[in-house]
Amino acid sequence: MFRRLLDAPYVLLTLVPLLWAGNIVLGRYVVGAVPPVAIAWFRWTLAFLILLPIAWRALRQDWPVIRRHMGVLTLLSLSGITLYNTLFYWGLQFTPALNGLLMQSTAPLLIALWAFVISGEKLRTGQALGIAISLCGVLVIISRGDLNVLMHIRFEKGDLWLIAAMILYAFYSALLAKRPKMSRLGFLAFSIGWGAAMLTPAFIWERMVGPPLHFDLLTVASFAYVSIFASVLAYLFFNRGIELVGPNRAAPFFHLMPVFGSALAILLLGETPHLYHAAGYALVLTGVAVATFAGRRSAISPVRSS
Repeated sequence: MFRRLLDAPYVLLTLVPLLWAGNIVLGRYVVGAVPPVAIAWFRWTLAFLILLPIAWRALRQDWPVIRRHMGVLTLLSLSGITLYNTLFYWGLQFTPALNGLLMQSTAPLLIALWAFVISGEKLRTGQALGIAISLCGVLVIISRGDLNVLMHIRFEKGDLWLIAAMILYAFYSALLAKRPKMSRLGFLAFSIGWGAAMLTPAFIWERMVGPPLHFDLLTVASFAYVSIFASVLAYLFFNRGIELVGPNRAAPFFHLMPVFGSALAILLLGETPHLYHAAGYALVLTGVAVATFAGRRSAISPVRSS
């Protein structure tokens, strides 16, 4: 069943924003209780330790490929693992969540730009239309149906960190099309492990000069969620989705994050659903559908992996 799931790209790309939306809901507490570098370091270190027992054989088999392509693999780990989450967690210390959602909504356009720069992949008219429609749905949801909310948003210093994080993750998403031919488990384990290793000096520095860590049951449970679901499974699904359909057709699925995030807030935090939720959901889903099916004939060739 899991193998069949890995051959269903649109199911995978729908599950990814759901898992990441859960990360945002749980992360509201963790970001306030644990320094940003520590959050990122524990997330990726735990994810690597979880993966290592099942990925060790794949890593040994893929080691010759890893050595030959260390440059591109380092770029992938640095952009998608080491820097992206750290900068995003750092930015959330200084800016409201509304601004964070706005920054995340730039991902499809940034991915399209990087896909053109790296692979020459052009954004088709239908894909651009789908992104625009889904972006309108995102704005409806985060503005609560009131354009005055968007008109009066104050941008904070943390927004620069957030947009830098999104530029890096868009680069990672587009560069996935150039990843070397290796096993999915080997690639995921190496990119996470190498990303965590590159983050370790910053973690040590933060422990020396930064605020102390405070652990409680909720913090530990949150680390368990972000390392297993938001890291191992979400990155496995996202990487596989990019592999099968390419970055431009995968990008609009980022706009499902505020849909799932608001739905989880309604279900888990007791927030009240409103008409603007339904309108925003409809626009996002319509945009994703338009962008997904508009580019079928122009999909890039999938990267083979064992």
